[in-house]
Amino acid sequence: MIGFYAFLILEKFLMFLPRKVRRSFFLGLGFLAYKISKRYNKVIRQNLQFIYGDNVDEDFIKKVSKNAFTQLLLNILHTMEIRYYPIEELSKKIRFENDEVLKKVQNEGRPIIFVTSHYGSWEFAGAMLSALREPIMIVYKKMNNKYFQNYLLSSRSKSRMTYLERGGATRGILKRLRSGGAIALLIDTNVNKREAITVDFLGKPTSQIKTTAYFARKFNAALIPSLIHANDDGTYTIKFYDEIVPPKTDNEQEDIKVSTQMQTDWLSAEILKAPEPWFWLHRRFKDDYPEVYKK
Repeated sequence: MIGFYAFLILEKFLMFLPRKVRRSFFLGLGFLAYKISKRYNKVIRQNLQFIYGDNVDEDFIKKVSKNAFTQLLLNILHTMEIRYYPIEELSKKIRFENDEVLKKVQNEGRPIIFVTSHYGSWEFAGAMLSALREPIMIVYKKMNNKYFQNYLLSSRSKSRMTYLERGGATRGILKRLRSGGAIALLIDTNVNKREAITVDFLGKPTSQIKTTAYFARKFNAALIPSLIHANDDGTYTIKFYDEIVPPKTDNEQEDIKVSTQMQTDWLSAEILKAPEPWFWLHRRFKDDYPEVYKK
């Protein structure tokens, strides 16, 4: 509790600083974390060697590692700024690409499942998507520290976002989609094998959540992939990709597997095209390939 209040004092001080100074502070923290965190640098290296091979270029590992820590700290910064700045001010930093993909589904009156990932500034992406285009419901994992959990959720709720704790989320999601609303789910986290289906992710057979595929089929919901990309001028672009339209046959289980693979193929292609913004700090493959993290 004391640590949390100390954090709030630090937050107030940081928010008094000019934006450029505040951003530089967080970039510096990210670089410092990169320099001193042997544990997570090791995880990044293990992930990259698993995907790209043991002979992956050292300069590439360094570049990805530095960016991974930077992105994590920038997500904390964006959480702070979402709490303090009005949406109108934050919206000056965001652009949208392929808006017509979303508008088409909205005009059809169908429920929406945004398929997304821990990629780039995902906290800012969720807030701006929900505030400026379509209110979303998300599912979160309960944190050990209730003060920091309430802090994070308060930031998210400011942008018309609603949320459910993972343990009892199914009923709320059903209600949301049945009413024609939208949810956003991250499809790149490690998942319990009992709740998953095996598909190829980044070229490796991997346990993947099938929730998005199941709900899309049940409610005729649109699967709209979405990621956020940083621009050279300090702004960000939220890109909507073409709707994923899976088959719907009499074989429900096969259709769900095909749908899950289609979503994973999309994300794999985006990560391999621009790997730096993805969250390589995460032990994504620990259940399927525990040996990866024992080297």
